[in-house]
Amino acid sequence: MTVRSLAALPVSGKRVLVRVDFNVPQDDAGAITDDTRIRASLPTLEAILARGGVPILLSHLGRPKGGVDESARLAPVGARLAELTGRKVVVVKESIGPVAAQAVASAPAGALVLLENVRFHDGETKGDMQLAAAFAALGDLFVLDAFGTAHRDHSSVCGIARLLPSAAGLLMDKELSAFRRVLASPERPLVAILGGAKVSDKLKVVDNLIDRVDALIVGGGMAYTFLRARGVATGSSLVQEDMLGSVEKSLARAAARKVEIVLPSDHVVAQKFAADAPTRTVVGAIDAGWMGLDIGPAARTQAAAVIAKARTVVWNGPMGVFEWPAFAAGTVAVAKAVADCAGYTVVGGGDSVAAVEQFGLASRIDHISTGGGASLELLEGRKLPGVEALRA
Repeated sequence: MTVRSLAALPVSGKRVLVRVDFNVPQDDAGAITDDTRIRASLPTLEAILARGGVPILLSHLGRPKGGVDESARLAPVGARLAELTGRKVVVVKESIGPVAAQAVASAPAGALVLLENVRFHDGETKGDMQLAAAFAALGDLFVLDAFGTAHRDHSSVCGIARLLPSAAGLLMDKELSAFRRVLASPERPLVAILGGAKVSDKLKVVDNLIDRVDALIVGGGMAYTFLRARGVATGSSLVQEDMLGSVEKSLARAAARKVEIVLPSDHVVAQKFAADAPTRTVVGAIDAGWMGLDIGPAARTQAAAVIAKARTVVWNGPMGVFEWPAFAAGTVAVAKAVADCAGYTVVGGGDSVAAVEQFGLASRIDHISTGGGASLELLEGRKLPGVEALRA
């Protein structure tokens, strides 16, 4: 995960294409409701400007189907970027061709150039190298600062890096450094916390982490497939029957490697999946007709005790249906335990990040990842195409 740094790139007097991740949430009127990703890019942009470079920004927004989608134009992002930086932002309605080239050539000193949504081109998500060459023609150098798309072999992510001298931006470097600290050189004990609905989404993560961690805390819906594999009755809880054999093998591997797998010993259960469903707490087996929707008080205490002893913690996935108050206590407890931990803490994945922000704990986490899919692939032990392109 070591790549060329921005400091090593000779940006002075150069047009610097910067792939950022400005895929921000918007309300029905198009107003940006969370500008975290825009703010995260600012140190890289200011560093380029301070050294005399001209930042030319490329991003996607939403899921346009390879054509122009008026609701996915980047103009609102440009307006917010101007507010945050106090700089002129030249918003261009094209991302390749003569219109874009003219906008770049005529940009005033100290300005930022924001090109149009790269996914308006059908070839972007296919990694089309002709499209990549059209992007590359607008710049002299390339900086990848979009960790959230680094797991995609797209034209504006990997294609440009194969054509121009390239480096990682400050955000990208920060992300890679954080996961390097977790996966390559952690202080021990290393504790991983995994949650979410389906074990099939994260079994590769489990298997990779078993070789690395000292303890693995499993919560959320995925915990019930693990419990069933251990012979515990799970009632109507979410269980992926087709994954039971794989989970049994993972549990056996963990036991052989003396890795502690922490599963919930008690549960907040309901008879239907609804925010207003009557609940009760049960220990051990769950009766037929009832489903586990959060970890119980004893499980919260146990998880917090394991986390408190850790020197490195990585968390991906909630412990229950935390969007509903009746089933949020488990995720709140884990979030507080991670925030209280004296070790190095990393939180990744949209729901986990949303949880620590919702509970006002984000400032007490050492690193909050901006890329759910990319962070999950790193935890799986996979190489990210964007990183590999920078190293080529």
